[in-house]
Amino acid sequence: MAGRSDLPPAARVPLLALGFVALVLGMAGGLARLGLPMEPQAAAAYHGALMVGGFFGTVIALERAVALGALWAYAAPLAAGMGALFLLVGRQAAGAGLLLLASVLLAAATLAVLARQRALFTVTLSLGALAWAAGNVLWLLGAPIATAVPWWIGFFVLTIAAERLELNRLLPPKPRAKALFVAIAALLLLGLGASLAWPQAGVLVLAAALAAMAVWLAINDIARRTVKGRGLPRYVAVSLLSGYAWLLAGALAIAAAGGLAGAGPLYDAALHAILLGFVFSMVFGHAPIIFPAVLRISIPYTAWLYAPLALLHVTLALRWAGDFGASPALARAGALGNASAVLLFVAVMAGTVILQRGLQRDRSA
Repeated sequence: MAGRSDLPPAARVPLLALGFVALVLGMAGGLARLGLPMEPQAAAAYHGALMVGGFFGTVIALERAVALGALWAYAAPLAAGMGALFLLVGRQAAGAGLLLLASVLLAAATLAVLARQRALFTVTLSLGALAWAAGNVLWLLGAPIATAVPWWIGFFVLTIAAERLELNRLLPPKPRAKALFVAIAALLLLGLGASLAWPQAGVLVLAAALAAMAVWLAINDIARRTVKGRGLPRYVAVSLLSGYAWLLAGALAIAAAGGLAGAGPLYDAALHAILLGFVFSMVFGHAPIIFPAVLRISIPYTAWLYAPLALLHVTLALRWAGDFGASPALARAGALGNASAVLLFVAVMAGTVILQRGLQRDRSA
């Protein structure tokens, strides 16, 4: 039950709804950038910011607010969701400002968690939140979106790595593995910092850190063991391990492209391997665990969850084939499949909840 200083679960639903508006319109904007007729036009211009800040910023900040249990922390997902709405009506300065506010509040909430529990995962979570804020500062100050993108990638990778450290507490990494994790995280931060003065060199250092992190996670995550199990643990493990493969692929694509120049098929391939293949695999895997905690609802496991996960990977591979094969039509087909996979995942999750509640009503009748 939510505490007096917390927000009741029912009141969290509108915040989550703001994030899903940003998700749907952000995906529409991404398809519009590939030449498919989509509205509104602003969604295409702010595709990246809508997905990173509007959707993921809202969801991650909401999860962090629930973990902290403090009412003020819910201002972060509210600011992120409202920032997305301002972007959608063409108010870039206001939207970017609200996203910056959201990231600062998320960082404050994360630092509050760190003050309660000093551990490697809380330090890493804090660094991830600060990386998002740094990227938002750069964008608000007028830097090209490609300058902010490495920092946003850092936000995702550090946040997800931290969450895996937390969830692996029953089987924590050995001292050598922990020291290697710290070194990889430091290399990642070094690459981000260097990218401000030497964009190409800094991003290549970042790519090396991303590749190393992908390998570290694949080796040290408990998913290597739980993938041999059944039911939800196996599904989560498959999601995670496939996501780590995409993170490694994205890092190699950045290296092949010589950095993140901000345009072209290699940029598209690298960016979406990480932000779709890696990040959405993590979302698909963690959602059956996280959403029940956030919304206080039961989401039973169903094998149908494998359908959107498989569709995501197959269509992302198709998109890569279009990018590397210089086939815009193939890339568009893959992108449309990517969006379909995300929507299918939402439908499976929602359908499972609705079906379960219907069965419960029948039993109680």
